[in-house]
Amino acid sequence: MAKKINQTQPRAPKPAVQKPFSLNGPFSRRVHLLIVLGIAIITWLCLKVCLGNQLGVWDDIPYIRENRLVKDISWEGIKAIFSTPSMGNYHPLTILSFAIEYSFVQLEPWLYHFDNLLLHIVVVVLVYWLVMLLSRRTLAAAITALLFALHPMHVESVAWVASRKDLLYGAFYIGACIAYIYAQRSPGSRKWFYHTLVLAFFICSLLSKGVAVTLPLALLLIDYFEGRSVGKRSLLEKAPHFLLSIIFGILAIKVQHMAGAMEMHPVHYNPIERLALGCFALITYLWKVLLPVQLHCYYSYPAKTGGSIPYLFYLCPVAVITILFIVYKYARKNKVVLFGLLFFLVNIALLLQFLPVGDAIVAERYSYIPYLGLFFIAGWYISTLFEPGGEKPYRYAVLAGAVVCIGYFGYLGSERCSVWYDETSLWRDETEKEPERAVMAFSNLGFIYSSKWAMATGPEKKICYDSAAWLLNKAILNQTDYINPWLILGEMQRSAGDYAAARNTYMKALEKNRGKKNLYFSLAILYYAQQKMDTAGYYFRAELDINKSAQAYGNYANYLEESGKTDSALVYFEKAVALTSDDYVPFMNRGNVLKKVGRWPEALQSYNQAIKINPDAGQLYYQRSFCDTQMHDIAMALRDIQKAISLGFNKVDTGYYNGLYITRHK
Repeated sequence: MAKKINQTQPRAPKPAVQKPFSLNGPFSRRVHLLIVLGIAIITWLCLKVCLGNQLGVWDDIPYIRENRLVKDISWEGIKAIFSTPSMGNYHPLTILSFAIEYSFVQLEPWLYHFDNLLLHIVVVVLVYWLVMLLSRRTLAAAITALLFALHPMHVESVAWVASRKDLLYGAFYIGACIAYIYAQRSPGSRKWFYHTLVLAFFICSLLSKGVAVTLPLALLLIDYFEGRSVGKRSLLEKAPHFLLSIIFGILAIKVQHMAGAMEMHPVHYNPIERLALGCFALITYLWKVLLPVQLHCYYSYPAKTGGSIPYLFYLCPVAVITILFIVYKYARKNKVVLFGLLFFLVNIALLLQFLPVGDAIVAERYSYIPYLGLFFIAGWYISTLFEPGGEKPYRYAVLAGAVVCIGYFGYLGSERCSVWYDETSLWRDETEKEPERAVMAFSNLGFIYSSKWAMATGPEKKICYDSAAWLLNKAILNQTDYINPWLILGEMQRSAGDYAAARNTYMKALEKNRGKKNLYFSLAILYYAQQKMDTAGYYFRAELDINKSAQAYGNYANYLEESGKTDSALVYFEKAVALTSDDYVPFMNRGNVLKKVGRWPEALQSYNQAIKINPDAGQLYYQRSFCDTQMHDIAMALRDIQKAISLGFNKVDTGYYNGLYITRHK
């Protein structure tokens, strides 16, 4: 019997099962790079308007234009940057970035704005990276990054150069969070490398803006989201971070207190009112994330009527408690919602003015990092619609709505960039939105027109004067406890020679704002201009009685010197210089008096101290040259005069200079 041959045919391969495409599904590194590049380009196109903006809006002037720290990039200058607060803040890395830019372009605005936009794009890319690591969802990362990039509430941090600190601290803050995730997911020695990186980024963030002290709490939230237990080990791991937070927190409070930033608002609010105002700020940030309209560069505190804030503000704590109850009732086990909300609250809590800093109740730049938590929730839940296995017919409609919303935010952001073009456009926007409450805006616009009046000629001069007077009176009528419009109007009237009108303005202000130091100084200057020296002296002394500052002592000393009381003037100059280390004027004025009475070595020492503080003031070198001459150092005297000329000082006595030159070259 023939053997049966096995003729079994090989089985045909099973057809490959094609996995459904998912917007969240795994992409190559190249695809992620293309997504990030697309987000960066969109951000650039929407916000590039700010590249044409000017330099000198609001705090740009004291931070950059008038800040001696940014004008010296030498080793000594860098040490000064890291040892000297600026504008009531300690953020040396921010000031250092300005100093580097100043060394290249001085006060040309384009580089400052270019760097701000570039830094914002860097933060946006880091946000994409962080959300991708946390969620492992490409769509969630892309939506979160785009919302972060284009939301109009973030424009202030980009279009305003002085808000560079938000961008720098944000970049290092998000970088620290990313490094922390890698530290937790990496084995062995790499874990400690990433932990070191977290600490380095944290320090850089703190040196950019003090509000970065919240990072240890953000790291604990990441632990919670990643499913790691938040216990003793986790807390000990973050002990160095908490220690740094305490140190920099105390430093920030001390610097703010020294600068008077905690006593800026003239109206006192009791603890219950403070609670209501803080809750109002929180509610404002929450609704503006959904509806970013009626944006302002300055959100003023409410005026008190009848000794109390409006009753509407007392409803805000009730609203906050209601929101917290809803979250507890329906989302206390929802890890995504809790993580996003807590990230927002942790980063916004210090900025809600429970501990008052500055004189604004809300600031759009304060939302820069906190909003990331809310955007994360939105990105996550849109991305869940595209998870494999769950066909949701409305998912593309939701995605289209998100795209339209992001596009609209981009349009609003671009429009908002143009508002920050210069001070005039900024404050005009405020007056158009709040014609009855924008007191600071009317005051600042009035100052702008009064400055134009000082420079104008012909018919334009009267137009500028009338415009300034109308704006300042509008500010005065809207709110009487803001002193600046009174001061600017009185100064303009005094400069125009209308002493009676200036006195009337100051006295009306004094009736409503008694005890205001600047009013006493303005009245003193007014009477000094009329050579009514006794009355001027009375107001200089009144200013000093309520304001024991270097400036007040210096003002009174100047008055005494002009009155011929040289010895008394020197006593008060000594008190002035003992109270300051960053104002060269008292040292210069003391030197002038010492020079006048022939105390040359002491005068020389005083000028040296002034030059150390401000090496760019040409008049200091010129005045010092007289001391050099009297101390028979002709070569040094010539160098000082030449230095003064190189710095733009144009009041050099030609005969004096030529005489020194001839003596030196005999």
